Amino acid sequence: MKKAINQSTLTTILNLGSICTLLFLLFLIISYSDVSRRLEVANENRFELTYNANRFMNGSAYLTNEVRAYAATGSQAHYDNYWNEINNLKNRDIGVATMQEIGITADEQAMIDGMYSLSNQLVPLEEQAMEQVQAGEQEAAIDYVYGTEYNDSITKINALKEQFLETLDARTLEEVESLNNTSDRIQLLMVLALVMVGMFQIITMLIIRMRILRPVIAVKNQMGEISQGNLSAEFSWNSDTSEIGMLVASIHETKGELKKYITDIDHKLSEMAQGNMDLAISNSYRGEFLPIQNAMRQILDGLNDALSRIRQTALAVSNESQRMASGAQTLSDGAVQQASAVEELSAGIQDISGQVGRTSEDADMARKSAEETDAQLKVCSEKMDALSTAMVDISESSSQINGIIKTIEDISFQTNILALNASVEAARVGAAGKGFAVVANEVQQLAAKSAESAKDITDLIVNSVRLIQYGTSLSKETTTALLNVVSSSKQSAELVEQIAESAQQQAESLRQLTEGMENISAVVQTNAATAQESASSAQELNQQAEKLQAAVQHFQLRR
Repeated sequence: MKKAINQSTLTTILNLGSICTLLFLLFLIISYSDVSRRLEVANENRFELTYNANRFMNGSAYLTNEVRAYAATGSQAHYDNYWNEINNLKNRDIGVATMQEIGITADEQAMIDGMYSLSNQLVPLEEQAMEQVQAGEQEAAIDYVYGTEYNDSITKINALKEQFLETLDARTLEEVESLNNTSDRIQLLMVLALVMVGMFQIITMLIIRMRILRPVIAVKNQMGEISQGNLSAEFSWNSDTSEIGMLVASIHETKGELKKYITDIDHKLSEMAQGNMDLAISNSYRGEFLPIQNAMRQILDGLNDALSRIRQTALAVSNESQRMASGAQTLSDGAVQQASAVEELSAGIQDISGQVGRTSEDADMARKSAEETDAQLKVCSEKMDALSTAMVDISESSSQINGIIKTIEDISFQTNILALNASVEAARVGAAGKGFAVVANEVQQLAAKSAESAKDITDLIVNSVRLIQYGTSLSKETTTALLNVVSSSKQSAELVEQIAESAQQQAESLRQLTEGMENISAVVQTNAATAQESASSAQELNQQAEKLQAAVQHFQLRR
């Protein structure tokens, strides 16, 4: 990462520079105030020194002027003024004391002492001159105060005065000028400090704008783009070791992490959308993204578990639907065959019923014929003797007829059992239809037996008629036998009546059996249609199960 000074350090340095400059400016202001005060004091001292120096000099000149005026005029006022200055005003002493209090140099003090010495030397001379005036020697006094010695002393004093004033003025002027120069330098430094403060502030403002505000605005805009979900927005700022650089690095890292998470989630979801569930969720998620990682792992685990169970269930459903379709098809085929067999059985029973009906009608006609025969035999009683032998044959035939009747009774009994079995099988037809084949076989056997019995009955009846005709031809010769025939004929009529009744009962039973078979046929037809529909539904279920299995096979699950 590129090395860069921290913004906080840079702003701290600039602020410290500004603070130091401001402190220096404050020091300059204090110094300027002190120099200004000192300059003011220096100017005042210069004035006071000059004033007191002039006061000292004026005091000396005042004494000289008063002495000369008194010598010239002899006026007492000048005399008094002189001594008033010496004794009361003391301008010279006050001026010197004030200058000493303000401060003078040793050279200046030496010049004052010299002027004092010269003045003190003049005092006795001035007193002598004033005494001369008082003594009336005014001319001598004038000569003295205007004389060479006195003028030389005055000249020396004035020279010292001039020198003193020049020295004092030069010294005080130099001090004032030095303070003025110092004040000017301080003012210049103050201006420079102000300029430096302004420059520091401008530099700070520019640095804050360039190094802080612009990056912060760029970071704000970039964070706005990130908050809108735009992770591909251009962000040209480079990271460095400064605070803003670290923030930029954090944004780059955040965008990289978000892109990595989004890319990983997009890849996983794309693979899941394409059916690939054999995926592993990496452990590279951090922070608040850990719940997403856990949720994706739970989703993958849940989908693998659910799709695995669906695949197993689809396979089981497919296998069961295949077996169900096969069984339903077998059941449909069996139901169709059963319906066909039941229809054939119903048709056979209807034929048997018709034959039994016709047998009943024939038995009824035989009964009527037997009755007529009995009437005729009664009329032809005279021929009974001739018919006795024939009636014996009829009796034998009647024995055979009894056997046939017994057979018919057995058929009736078995038919009733068959009807019962047919009812039971009708209740169980939904489970299997094999029982109807057995019933149909039994009914066919019973039909065969009934046909044979009917044939035997027909043959016997034919033989009976033949024998009766033969007996009729012999009735004239066998009256006794005819009586026996009449008795046998009565028995035959009773038997024929019983046969007719049995035939009627058998016809009724067969009718009921026919109705039951029709009901069974309807049920079997319904079962056959239902079986076909079940076979079709099972086939459709098998196809849907295969489609479900194929759809589940699209997903690639974990082992």
